[in-house]
Amino acid sequence: MIIAIGSDHAGLPLKQALKTALEAQGHSVLDAGTHGPDSVDYPDFAHAVSRQVAAGCARFGVLVCGSGIGMAIAANRHPGIRAAVLHDATEARLTRAHNDANIACFGARTTGVEVALDALAAFLATGYEGGRHDNRLAKLAPSTLAMAG
Repeated sequence: MIIAIGSDHAGLPLKQALKTALEAQGHSVLDAGTHGPDSVDYPDFAHAVSRQVAAGCARFGVLVCGSGIGMAIAANRHPGIRAAVLHDATEARLTRAHNDANIACFGARTTGVEVALDALAAFLATGYEGGRHDNRLAKLAPSTLAMAG
């Protein structure tokens, strides 16, 4: 599976750990950066990964910053992207099964490496349930937002 990954400077160590694990599992990883400890702007990396996922170059994306929240906010601005901040494997399973999330976001300052690895494994292993969730997802499409009142 091809997975796009990116982080800001705060998320770099966790991103590296996740990337190493993904490659060890046989996944191809598209690393959008950052690659060093210098301060950078997280939206640049969220947009790069989101574009790769939205274009179909990667099946899933992984984003890491200090809290994961900024990355999720930036990623969710892209049509077709459903990014969720994950704190554990249960959230990972639920967001895949119910929300068909395609980008997992992690906070390097809030989530340890082992917990993030478990959550990412659950995220990648869980399929979307469809059914009753389809109508809800349709309401998230940009074309429906103008009609929301």
